[in-house]
Amino acid sequence: MSQPKRTPLFEQHRQLGARMVEFAGFEMPIQYSSILQEHAAVRERAGLFDVSHMGQIHFSGTGALAAVDRLVTCPVADLRPGRIRYGLLCNEQGGCVDDVTVYRQNDDSLFLCVNAANIEKDFDWAMRHSPRNAGVSNRSDETGLLALQGPESSAILQRLLQADANAKLTALRRFGFAHFELAGTSALVSRTGYTGSGGYEIYLPAERAPDLFSALLAAGESHGLIPVGLGARDTLRLEAALPLYGHELDDRTSPLEAGLGRFVKREQGGFIGCEAIEKREALGRERQLVGFELTERGIARAGHAIAHGDRPVGQVTSGAPSPTLGKSIGLGYVPPTIAEVGVQLGVSIRGRDVAARVVTTPFVGGRA
Repeated sequence: MSQPKRTPLFEQHRQLGARMVEFAGFEMPIQYSSILQEHAAVRERAGLFDVSHMGQIHFSGTGALAAVDRLVTCPVADLRPGRIRYGLLCNEQGGCVDDVTVYRQNDDSLFLCVNAANIEKDFDWAMRHSPRNAGVSNRSDETGLLALQGPESSAILQRLLQADANAKLTALRRFGFAHFELAGTSALVSRTGYTGSGGYEIYLPAERAPDLFSALLAAGESHGLIPVGLGARDTLRLEAALPLYGHELDDRTSPLEAGLGRFVKREQGGFIGCEAIEKREALGRERQLVGFELTERGIARAGHAIAHGDRPVGQVTSGAPSPTLGKSIGLGYVPPTIAEVGVQLGVSIRGRDVAARVVTTPFVGGRA
């Protein structure tokens, strides 16, 4: 059995006393202090994440734009340089190979940020389905990625910028990116994240990631910035109802079942799986992703059965206590006929059905 990989920040995590776990083939910090404290920091102040386990697949050449447009569900032909879109890679059956963000760098250069567990799968998929005039390269190992999230993120990042770059950062819109000099190195800074609290994701050479991680922690100390692990990252993304591949999404799940229709260019089509998605939709969905909250004491977890009346109807895909709301929440698939807000459900926990109801998502804040 192979040993888990390590990000460039492994030694920093150990020095900070992080509890390490294996995740997606990497040895990653699950928490430094407590999940509750780290979660609250991101909602109220700021948190710094090491997400260097994520992958980056680059496309270049005259066929780069056409290649990505064929691969992803979101439209990219009109994506301007410096802008980002969320989309999905789909297979010929209309299931999700992965969910990704597309970065348009210039006319002939784009890259996808992909999930850590899917790097090799996505790279092989891209190689197999790209034309010869599109160069495809996997730059995951040479790229470090930090996520600075929370309401104090901008103020912290500005402390590391030259005065003339502050206006450039302020002008950066959500799902936009630009290049900045940070802690002595050039970095791509994007207004994206996976927490629902807003902030930035920062791409830079892997060997420079430790220096920037330390510089950000120092700059953010007076703002209440703390390092945050995967435990709080999961509760934050769940409150924002953001999907996690392997839970809400997989090779058999249609983006439309997962409630991601706004990221599918249904009118234009042209991407791999578009015909299958439309055919599946015409036949009628068998299930729909919903958000729910427990109305009785209990904690919903992935894999728990969902019932309606006395009949099992679905399964929880993600669940946890919400630190912000003080109640247990979750996501799961149920038949479309009972996917309306307010429908009463039961979640099977330790042999009994705990009362729940379908609620509006996101549970907290907006999508960021």
